[in-house]
Amino acid sequence: MDYQLPSEEIIPKTVKELDPDQQPREKAEKYGCAVLSVPELWALILRTGLTGLPITDLCRNLMRDNENSLHRLERRTRQELRGIKGIGPTKSVQVEAVMELIKRYCQEDIPLDESITDSSQIFNRMKLKIGNLDHEEVWVLFLNRRNQVVKEMCMTIGTSVASLFDVKKILKMALLENAEGVILCHNHPSGGIQPSPQDKQITLELKKGCDIMKLRLLDHVIVTATRFFSFHDNGLI
Repeated sequence: MDYQLPSEEIIPKTVKELDPDQQPREKAEKYGCAVLSVPELWALILRTGLTGLPITDLCRNLMRDNENSLHRLERRTRQELRGIKGIGPTKSVQVEAVMELIKRYCQEDIPLDESITDSSQIFNRMKLKIGNLDHEEVWVLFLNRRNQVVKEMCMTIGTSVASLFDVKKILKMALLENAEGVILCHNHPSGGIQPSPQDKQITLELKKGCDIMKLRLLDHVIVTATRFFSFHDNGLI
């Protein structure tokens, strides 16, 4: 009778045991960061793994558990991140910090006081702030006579399906900012862009309030990570 030798347990290599061309830092030094995969980029930032789980494998798991999508990773709560093996308090905050840097980098060329001339500007301004959130937020842009943004403000934070809406609070802030125009924005965590009956109702309520106070309601824009719906462009304002 033939007996098979017991198979040896396969233990993942540490990063130092990898071929130099497979080590993220060495690859970046030799070829530049552009050649690195997303998990390898994370490995450069997070730096250390666990015993038997090198940082390269940990970061592959991190992206795999988020369908290899940075958009999906951004929506993870801190507690959800810490549920991934090897991601503790420090690494979860590091991930959050990187995602915040990405957003700020993309917004650097959008001046606070730009003049708004079309709905795509509103979308580009707001998509990184609220487009990929897992809950609803209502924001308002306050504009002067030249349609320059003088202030942008989060008015309410809601749930995954709804948020509170306070017309009086918006009108009060518009007067305090000496605004001439108002643009309403909110996100749909579901990713859909069609306005709900409630969205249409709050737009009507705000339009009436703005008319009374001699303010211009320029638009109401529903924002997601990749698409938007403009009430103005669709003849609803």
